[in-house]
Amino acid sequence: MTTDLVAPLVIERIGRDDMSLRALATLRMTVFRTWPYLYDGSLDYEAGYLAEFLSDADAILIVARVGEIPVGMATASPMATQSDAIKASFLAAGVDPRAVHYFGESVLLPQFRGQGIGHRFFDEREAAAKAAGADCAAFCAVAREENDPRRPAGVRDLADFWHKRGYRIAPLLVEEYFAGERGNDLGVGSPFAELT
Repeated sequence: MTTDLVAPLVIERIGRDDMSLRALATLRMTVFRTWPYLYDGSLDYEAGYLAEFLSDADAILIVARVGEIPVGMATASPMATQSDAIKASFLAAGVDPRAVHYFGESVLLPQFRGQGIGHRFFDEREAAAKAAGADCAAFCAVAREENDPRRPAGVRDLADFWHKRGYRIAPLLVEEYFAGERGNDLGVGSPFAELT
């Protein structure tokens, strides 16, 4: 008798229990530690951020897992329930936060990329935005210089992926956040571009 040791990949919406939030926090810190984020996070910060981000009834958490092991996760939540720091550029541009559904992280371990999981994450989040009555969706992306010396050789730029899904950089919504960047002891923000 042979046993299949390879579990199928499952992508599904899940609840927001402590175990799910811890898995998401761990994935965020793992993926965001690499290019282009260069983020140096902590479980305490992550727990607070994720609890706030996912506090609305219309917020969703999606997992990609192999067996019981999460290999990727994505989130979405109404913009109106986001922190003032996230809403600020939208308000300054005259955009009503109640009309926008905000896509938080989409984190996926490198060995699972290029298999359509990112598309599924966007499909699920776009469906949630539509169900919540949002007029549009937006998310934040790190904007790095093309010639940044920290850029690894052969790294995939996701701009084409986002463009094919219909997202564009919104020039009025570019700002700087200090997001715990590794090696950034000066407290200088990293540029982020909002895509809508």
